[in-house]
Amino acid sequence: MAAHKPVEWVQAVVNRFDEQLPIKACQQNTHTKVSTEHNKECLINISKYKFSLVISGLTNILKNVNNMVKNIWRNWDAVCPQQPKDTMRLDETMLVKQLLPEICHFIHTYREGNQHAAELRSSASGVLFSLSCNNFNAVFSRISTRLQELTVCSEDNADVHDIELLQYISVDCSKLKRLLQETVFKFKALKKVAQLAVINSLEKAFWNWVENYPDEFTKLYQTPQTDMADCAEKLFDLVDGFAESTKRKAAVWPLQIILLVLCPEIIQDIAKDVVEETKMNKKLFLDNLRKALAGHSGSRQLTESAAIACVKLCKASTYINWEDNSVIFLLVQSMVVDLKNLLFNPSKPFSRGNQNADVDLMIDCLVSCFRINPHNNQHFKICLAQNSPSTFHYVLVNSLHRIITNSALDWWPRIDAVYCHAVELRSMFSDTLHRAMQGCGAHPAIRMTPSLTFKEKMTSLKFKEKPTDLETRSYKFLLLSLVKLIHADPKLLLCNPRKQGPDSQGSTAELITGLVQLVPQSSMPDIAQEAMEALLVLHQLDSIDLWNPDAPIETFWEIRILTCFFLIFLKYQIMYFFWGNISLGYH
Repeated sequence: MAAHKPVEWVQAVVNRFDEQLPIKACQQNTHTKVSTEHNKECLINISKYKFSLVISGLTNILKNVNNMVKNIWRNWDAVCPQQPKDTMRLDETMLVKQLLPEICHFIHTYREGNQHAAELRSSASGVLFSLSCNNFNAVFSRISTRLQELTVCSEDNADVHDIELLQYISVDCSKLKRLLQETVFKFKALKKVAQLAVINSLEKAFWNWVENYPDEFTKLYQTPQTDMADCAEKLFDLVDGFAESTKRKAAVWPLQIILLVLCPEIIQDIAKDVVEETKMNKKLFLDNLRKALAGHSGSRQLTESAAIACVKLCKASTYINWEDNSVIFLLVQSMVVDLKNLLFNPSKPFSRGNQNADVDLMIDCLVSCFRINPHNNQHFKICLAQNSPSTFHYVLVNSLHRIITNSALDWWPRIDAVYCHAVELRSMFSDTLHRAMQGCGAHPAIRMTPSLTFKEKMTSLKFKEKPTDLETRSYKFLLLSLVKLIHADPKLLLCNPRKQGPDSQGSTAELITGLVQLVPQSSMPDIAQEAMEALLVLHQLDSIDLWNPDAPIETFWEIRILTCFFLIFLKYQIMYFFWGNISLGYH
């Protein structure tokens, strides 16, 4: 059948996948989930040879489904990269014509308020990214056409959704130049709303390039490209002219710093005492950035925008080898102290009213500062302090996780530079575990540390009150991040600098029993699953050696026996807690 009737065979697999979607199959059991995964694998394999038929079939499903399409998008993420490089031009045009409206619908329609809005948008944008890898011309044509339409559009609130596609597509160096050239050509003729959309989207397109083609960006500082620098400089001047008011300056500064980064020779020129007239606006821009960062601009908007721009400068500089261009690092060093003082001030936490965006910005800053100078860890100490805001703890833990899991470039320092903070991280884990379980109404987390002194007991009394729902939610997020951190690199919490054998064994036992307590917690399923994964990693041979380097084998068996007794105790404690609540109900 497959050989003689490929269309019917592919359609049969697509139909079977369609029938097993949650919206049609209602409740899924283990068997149906396995069957759906099997169908997905079939579609991926078929797409290697019959890409057009698979894509057409999935597109038709999308046209008929308006809800609960997460499984379809996950399938798209897997199928799109399978597209053959030599797909016929006619097929490409047809596929893009069918696909783009559906993809754009899910990127632009599902905003906040929908239960799965973020996941839908993320999956759909991932599909667009994959599709643009082999069909850039078709996607670019849609964006370019909309830009041209907006140059003659008189509406102040025109639809700019197609321009926003810029931030989701795959771009290499040549494609980025093409985007810059197109923007330079049409920017002046656009209305303000379209100009702002271009400014925001181009900056994200830059990061798509840097993060997916870091070698190309690194080479830009080894062998400067005149055509790229020319485009970036022209657009910098256009955007600079657009920024007439404080509000507009705040909107364009993050893009302007990126455009300046694309001009290595200009950065060197404006660092000199005497600067050409044509470069003076770039030097003035940097002066204004420093002034705003230090809080001397008189505008909160500009200070916040300066912080964003400087974090992006720091992040971009980590993709450049110090030996290739030292001037950009001097520029970073002239701003980084004020930047860290602004973002990591416990007495006055940085806030723009969007906590998620603030956290992302702080994580980018912390990771970048570590990669620039791993031995200057004063900001780490601030985030580790017990009296620092919980946001600082969350930012630190997620920054460490990113440092561990993302080490793409040879000169990025490794996490072992932070092993010296293992004691503070273990303390943070124990404290967060206790508070999270207390807030969930579970039996209190069991601590295995020696008895507290009277002074310590009095100091800890303020933590005895049950946390509010908001605090509990915050502790859960932090706890999940901490457990993921243990899973990513157990050495980070097993390390015991300057500790004797018994102390090392005690701290390891507390860490492991803390994770064991999380495994049966049905109220925290994500954390429970991650705790099991972390325990598996902790029981690998290279991790066991760190439980107590002085006596690893003896420590292993003692902790295993302790854990068994602990599990038995935990079981009876849960039963006592359960029956105690029932008996209270009768009274």
